[in-house]
Amino acid sequence: MPRHPLDDGRRGFPPEGPFLRGPLPPPHPVLLEEELEMQHIEMRRLLADNRRLAEDRIVLQRELGLAKEELHRMNITIADIHAEREAHSRGLIEKGLKLEADLRAAEPLKNEVVQLRMQVQKLDASKKDLDVQVQNLTKDLARLQADNQQIPNLRQEIDMLHQELMHARTALEYEKKANIELMEHRQSMEKNLVSMAREVEKLHAELASVDGRPWAAAKGGAYGIKLNSPDGSLPSAYGSGYGVHLGVADKGSFYGTGSGSWGLENSRHALLEGLEVLCSSIDGRLLLPTHHLFLW
Repeated sequence: MPRHPLDDGRRGFPPEGPFLRGPLPPPHPVLLEEELEMQHIEMRRLLADNRRLAEDRIVLQRELGLAKEELHRMNITIADIHAEREAHSRGLIEKGLKLEADLRAAEPLKNEVVQLRMQVQKLDASKKDLDVQVQNLTKDLARLQADNQQIPNLRQEIDMLHQELMHARTALEYEKKANIELMEHRQSMEKNLVSMAREVEKLHAELASVDGRPWAAAKGGAYGIKLNSPDGSLPSAYGSGYGVHLGVADKGSFYGTGSGSWGLENSRHALLEGLEVLCSSIDGRLLLPTHHLFLW
């Protein structure tokens, strides 16, 4: 419903016209009634508008109260949000400061990290070297295990060699004892040879003296005896001791039917042959242990 009449905004008053001087004529009663009617209508309309405005005012007041409450809540929420943001900001600032402090404190750790990385690289290189050594040791272990499997055979060979060594030591001790005995025997034989050489020289001298006196042969020689004869009075000094017979071949008289010088010459040759046989037998016995030692 419109709040103003559709009468050009004059509310029942006559429209403005040219200003007339002098007293106005009295209005017509019909016009006055219409004007009053229009004023009553306008008043009723204004009352309705007033009531509507009052209702609108009440609604607006309620809405304003609700809006104020909402604004209050929003202010409280905003304050809480601001406080939360401030707390969060303070927390972030504190965290930032703490992180900065941690970073400043971690500055010395950077060098340690670099050193640790270098140590890790060195350890990696050492690990590779150790891996190579482990592989080599594994190969050596396998080879040693293969060699250990041959230990029983080697022990048997060592036992056999030990037994052979014991036999060799026993034989060596025996040969040493035999060599000592032979050396003693050789020394005694050398002494006998020296005495025999002296006797031979004496015999040579006697033979030389006999060869210079042929008259003595007719009388039975210088001594008138046989060497190694049962009826002679002068036996050989070395015939029976070493198995060498120093007599003549026919065991006849030292003088016989021939000349005395021929008999003495035969006796001398027989004596020299006996000495050679004796020396050869002595040398053969002395060479025996040396031959055995070379064999061992």
